[in-house]
Formats: sequence, structure tokens, C-alpha cells
Amino acid sequence: MSGPVIVCVGNLVYDEVFRVETLPSAGIKTGCTGYSERFGGPAATAAVAICRLGGQAAFWGRVGADAAGDLGIATLRGHGVDCAGVVVKPEGRTLRAIVFVDDRGERMIVSNRYSLAPDADGLPADGLEQAGVVLADTRWPAGAHIAFERAKAAGIPRVLDADGGSVADNQRLIEAADHVVFSSEGLRDHAGEGEPEALLRHCAGNGRTVFAVTCGSGGSLWLVDGVLAHVPAYRVAVRDTTGCGDVFHGAYAMALAEGRPPVEAARFASAVAALKAERGEGWNGMPDRASVEALMARGATG
Repeated sequence: MSGPVIVCVGNLVYDEVFRVETLPSAGIKTGCTGYSERFGGPAATAAVAICRLGGQAAFWGRVGADAAGDLGIATLRGHGVDCAGVVVKPEGRTLRAIVFVDDRGERMIVSNRYSLAPDADGLPADGLEQAGVVLADTRWPAGAHIAFERAKAAGIPRVLDADGGSVADNQRLIEAADHVVFSSEGLRDHAGEGEPEALLRHCAGNGRTVFAVTCGSGGSLWLVDGVLAHVPAYRVAVRDTTGCGDVFHGAYAMALAEGRPPVEAARFASAVAALKAERGEGWNGMPDRASVEALMARGATG
């Protein structure tokens, strides 16, 4: 592995994944066509993606003192992620989620985000010396904010995966970041209903932070220095969209650390996320750089 370290701050989640023909609706019972157990979480998944692409990633997050936490740390390390910044909380429980994936690859997730205390106890006091970018999700706002403030003081770029969390916590993180990438749902939750461009401009105000929103097969919109750019998605046969946004953020942060400008970094991230959707298989389905470059060379975008 080479290049600067991308420090990924946030959640590790133990997932139970049920394959179903169609996503369940209220008031029905349905069987599953497949079942697996694996790990996820935005920041942890981003870290694995970075390592698979040939980069260096460190995960700063929390697990409970339980079998799932032990296995999660071991699995991260097996993928090449530096876990020196992981905090084991004896009074908590490793986060868990139920994931439904249908035959089109769409997913629905029910997660327990509150089995660990919300404080920042145990966050590493240092570890940013070799960092090229700090990437944080919104699932551990106390830890993410401190990491962003330290990175800001050191002149290190800060990327926020803006999906979930409270408006107040997220606004605090947005103000500490210089690249804010919303999911479509995350943008609506934070800024209300409306056209994505208008919502991005509302969030940006007169600041110079890069704001963007990912729109699945619709690609992504980027507001950079007041100029809007659309980055199309790559066309693939989708198997499972679980974790694709997390992979996108990790690849984007890695590309920034390598010196790519935001829109170019977004094109790279779009290709990585597309291949992840095509492959599925959780962390084991991460694409390598050669596969990503081959897809980009083909230029198969929607």
C-alpha cells in the first residue's frame, strides 16, 4: 500500500443480511431466499474500500467488549485497515443492523445506533501526522467533530459522509468540514424538500465548502465554487447496493488525498461504487484499482 493515510471516523456495524424477492412492506410476513452475516458501517466500509484500492486507511471508531466487536476488528485488520484507533467499550454493545436486499439489488436497513455511549471517550489523542484526508460519517458526531477540528488546525482536508443523524449535530460537522457529500435522503433530512441544486446552494450559502449529493443510478451533483457539475453513474448489472455510498465516500477521500480535484475524484468514486454494486458480497466484494480503471476507460456511464 502507498500514499497518505485516510483516517475514517465513525461506525462499525455487525450486519445480518436477508435476501428477499421484494422489500417487505408493513403488515406482511415474507420468507428469505438467502442469509449471511457480515460487517458494515459507513466509516469502516470506506476504510476497507481504500485498502482494497491500494491505499492506506485507519479506522477510528468504537465496538463493544463482545464477540462481534472482536471479530469486527480482526476482519478490518484482515483487509489491511489500521485499527490502533478503535476503542473497546466494556459497557456497550457492538452496533447491529438488519439488512434486506431484494432481487433488484435495492436494500432496506434497520439499525441500532444507540448501544454505545455518544461521548468521544477513547478518541486517539494523535495519529493525524501522516493523514492526507480525514473522512467521517455522522454516526459518531462527538468523535467526528473533534477529529475534524484537529484536522482543520493541521490543514488536512475533511470529508463528511452526510447521511443520518440529527440536523443540529450534522450542521456542526458541516461547519467543520470542507467537503460535504450528502445522500439524497440525507440532503432532504437536512435541508427539506426541493430540487437538489437549490438545496445544495442553500446549504452552501456563501462559503467555499464543496457540497454534493449522490443520487444512486442518477449519478451525483457537485457544487464547487458556485459552479454545479453532474457526474453520471456507471451502468452495471446491480446485485446489491448495500454499502455503495460508503465505498463512494472512501474512494472520493482517497482520490482527494492523491491530489485529484473534486469532480475528477467524484468520477473515480462513481466507478468504484458501481463495481461494488455489481459485485455485492459485503467487504469481500470491493473492487481493486485495475478493475476501476478498466471501467473508467470503457466510459460506460448513464
